[in-house]
Amino acid sequence: MIDQQVSLRGGAARLPVRPRTGRFLVLAAVFVCAACGLVYELELVALASYLIGDSVTQASVVLSLMVFAMGIGSLLAKRLRCHAAVGFGLIEAALALIGGSSALVLYASFAWLGESQYALVGFSLAIGVLIGAEIPLLMTLIQRVDRQDAGGAVADLFAADYVGALVGGLAFPFLLLPMLGQLTGALLTGAVNAAAGGALVLWVFRRDLTPGSRRLLVVVNVSVIAVLATATVLVDDFERAARQALYGDQVRVAVRTGVQEVVLTGTGRDSLGLYLDGRLRVSARDEHRYHEALVHPAMAGPRARVLILGGGDGLAAREVLRYRDVRSVTVIEIDPAVTRLARTDPALSQLNGHAYRDPRLTAVGADAFTWLRADHHRYDVVISDLPDPGITASTKLYSAEFYGLIAEALAPRGRLVVHAGPPVVRPQTFWTVEASVRAGGLATRPYRIPGRPSGFTASPGRLGAGGRPPEGWGFLLAAAGPVGEPGLGAGAPVLRSLGEGELREGARAADGLRLPGQVPSTLIHPRYWEET
Repeated sequence: MIDQQVSLRGGAARLPVRPRTGRFLVLAAVFVCAACGLVYELELVALASYLIGDSVTQASVVLSLMVFAMGIGSLLAKRLRCHAAVGFGLIEAALALIGGSSALVLYASFAWLGESQYALVGFSLAIGVLIGAEIPLLMTLIQRVDRQDAGGAVADLFAADYVGALVGGLAFPFLLLPMLGQLTGALLTGAVNAAAGGALVLWVFRRDLTPGSRRLLVVVNVSVIAVLATATVLVDDFERAARQALYGDQVRVAVRTGVQEVVLTGTGRDSLGLYLDGRLRVSARDEHRYHEALVHPAMAGPRARVLILGGGDGLAAREVLRYRDVRSVTVIEIDPAVTRLARTDPALSQLNGHAYRDPRLTAVGADAFTWLRADHHRYDVVISDLPDPGITASTKLYSAEFYGLIAEALAPRGRLVVHAGPPVVRPQTFWTVEASVRAGGLATRPYRIPGRPSGFTASPGRLGAGGRPPEGWGFLLAAAGPVGEPGLGAGAPVLRSLGEGELREGARAADGLRLPGQVPSTLIHPRYWEET
């Protein structure tokens, strides 16, 4: 927003209402348009974080580009002040169309092209230019409605603008997103934006418009609202088509929870896939290799009490519960929808061996960091089965402070195992996790297993060569004392695909990939990003 004085042109407007009423209506329009503008910004940030990842980077890109573009828009609007009413009406119609359709186009770009970064930049610039053009034109309009000093007019406009932004900022996470979703919420916001801008100009300033300008604004606003309404009606069909493009034609469950989007595909043991926010977390074709490599090396020793951080799908719990001497398993999963799906979906519950029916298992819906700070129990084994550390929402769960909490929760001979991402394709991330575990007070032993890593996005643009994701899982075995090579302890069940030799070879392979000198990640200074 630009604080500037605007020269008056054309004298007072010929209003159908009293000047004070006209001034109130202009400020009401400012309020609504500001609320809509902030919703567009938040929509872009939220959708970009979901589709591209790394919410800090995406928020920085969107906001910085928009602020820059707002300055450009404010300068460009100087040429329209002689035709402020019709200019404002056309700008609001364009903003409603572009902002309202932005989420739809971004999602389509991601689903069918595999890339949405360029669309994000384009929408950020376009929306910023249009928002920046509003204030100079509104300044001209409010001065023509009710003559007052420029300072008072600016104060009134900015007050309405900032309060509208507050309402829009609160409405997005607490009303629009949970009730309508990202796509429908953006389309509805666009329709409200077009209606508010068009109504102000076509009613309050209608006597300042030529017949041709009036017809143009009516046609443009009706067309924009019709396009947005049609898109709203078709949004469910669009989402189904986009999901099919992303996940194939076997999508069975697709829900947006308060935490993430959960998609379940396939029905059989060889076709089932679980995607969280577009990233593959479970592939039934080879999940057993991942979960056997994650769980069983840590179970070599005392194992009466086991804590699983993440792992709401129940697959890590399935492996833990194969040990008869395990007395209790606690699963900490932030999204209750995932654990509910693991309990009730026939294919997923069969895959996890109906782990949630076992009386030894307790599921807790909580953030792992917060829960560990409040919990005072000690565990023989802690299994960290969390999303990849390159995803910003998971950064605190791969920090030195987090591993310090785990170290306090371990029994005297307790062990920790951490899924730390693929060491071949994300070596800096992997070894930063290792440095963070050591900074938390634990000794480490890294190891890797060939296979399909979790965490890759469903978009074809993010897959490896030949449409396959890059291979390899990386793990860290840790304890307060020295840590030997990963292997199978006494009483270990027969594994489906892994042997002790492969685990030991995996440790030697990981040591050969070591990157020395990595600095731990902390809450104050996170050091993870999405490596390419």
